[in-house]
Amino acid sequence: MTSCTITSAPGKVLVTGGYLVLEQAFWGCVVSTSSRFYTIIQAQSKPNHISVHSPQFEQADWTYVVTDDFKLKAVTLDSTNKFVETALSFTLQLMVEKQGVRKVQEVLKSGLNITIVGDNDFYSQRPQLQAKNLSNTAEALASLDPFCSTHATLATVHKTGLGSSAALITSLVAGLLLHFGMIEDVTSEMSKRWIHNVAQFIHCFAQGKVGSGFDVSSAVWGSHLYKRFNPAILKPIMDEQVDSKLLLDTLHADNTEWDNQVVPFKLPPGFDLVLADIDAGSHTPTLVSKVLNWKKSKSEEASLLWTELNECNSKVEARFRNLIRLSEQSPEEYKSTIEWCSSRLFHQWSSAEDQVAVELLGLHDEFNRVRSLLRRMGELSDVPIEPKEQTQLLEACMQVPGVVMAGVPGAGGYDAIFCIVISERAKRDVRALWKSWKELSVGPLLSEADSNGITSPQTNQIPGLSRFIL
Repeated sequence: MTSCTITSAPGKVLVTGGYLVLEQAFWGCVVSTSSRFYTIIQAQSKPNHISVHSPQFEQADWTYVVTDDFKLKAVTLDSTNKFVETALSFTLQLMVEKQGVRKVQEVLKSGLNITIVGDNDFYSQRPQLQAKNLSNTAEALASLDPFCSTHATLATVHKTGLGSSAALITSLVAGLLLHFGMIEDVTSEMSKRWIHNVAQFIHCFAQGKVGSGFDVSSAVWGSHLYKRFNPAILKPIMDEQVDSKLLLDTLHADNTEWDNQVVPFKLPPGFDLVLADIDAGSHTPTLVSKVLNWKKSKSEEASLLWTELNECNSKVEARFRNLIRLSEQSPEEYKSTIEWCSSRLFHQWSSAEDQVAVELLGLHDEFNRVRSLLRRMGELSDVPIEPKEQTQLLEACMQVPGVVMAGVPGAGGYDAIFCIVISERAKRDVRALWKSWKELSVGPLLSEADSNGITSPQTNQIPGLSRFIL
């Protein structure tokens, strides 16, 4: 138990495995981002009170009193927040069952003051830029204060698709488990399993359905290859009045029924991620629902396409692994080839005539095949997985030297795009293209690839965080 507990979880980009990760048979490749959520838990003056603040939003303060039977009773609520309330309620129930009443009461005697903030990239900063008369550029975004106001409520804010709810829930659950002493750290594998299982359940419960879970998994373990857990494990506890012992047994870190698979992954040396927010928006659950309805009604057609798409996804992942292996075997040759290719368009790479260039061009070609199959899936299911406007933008990005691949992450649609590049110049040139693009409103994000998952940072390590410490 400490007087101030800070935990942090990253956002995510699903590079391969869109739609397929819903089934246990298939893998997805998820890259975690440098943009993160932070939960700060401190003591407050009112015993048995829990105050939660989300200072980036309007109407985002919630205060509860914990009753004698460890239920939450609202004292003041600016608005409703299913994610926060669900996290507090079930985590308290779990900790009482695991640690006993007295230990939980001891912590609650000091009350809890919880502040939750997310890096600016989780939300569109267009309103903030307009208020300051700034253009929508990377330089303007970098000039904004960390954790700045969104000028919106939680219900009206424009999200950028980095997985804000999963990162928020994961950081909050980790903070509560750590503050109450149920886990001793966030770095051990046992602690990560506790955080994952509890956050996964709470995220599913708050959303009212059992999703694929890759976003929570990435928030815990960072970048990795992911294969989902059997959704049946959560069905018996998806109830507000769930028995505490059943809750603990199901979510326990030692419960081997959690069969999700996590294989560590990172981008090869010299590679980075560049992201953009598209000011159009798609409702991901609607896209997913329509694709699954098509898959159910045209099962043979869908099965053939999903099998082929999975094979192509596997080839993309294999190319990444091959490039990492080559960078370790011949670091100088690898570095010089990457530098040479970074100033040239992809169709010129074959003239380098070494294995690094072969793998690099193969990576580009395999991912293009993934994109074509996703477009085919979109046509067959009547879902805009890669809309024509996005295709035009992505093809333009691929004409920038040093861009290896470009796509729409996750379920696709109009929310965002990503590029994987092999030079800082390519990153600048892609952002310049976005700035000049007229067909869609494209705004850069500052997020980069960062393979780290859940952390417990010090205040002075994170610019702008200290102002939330009481």
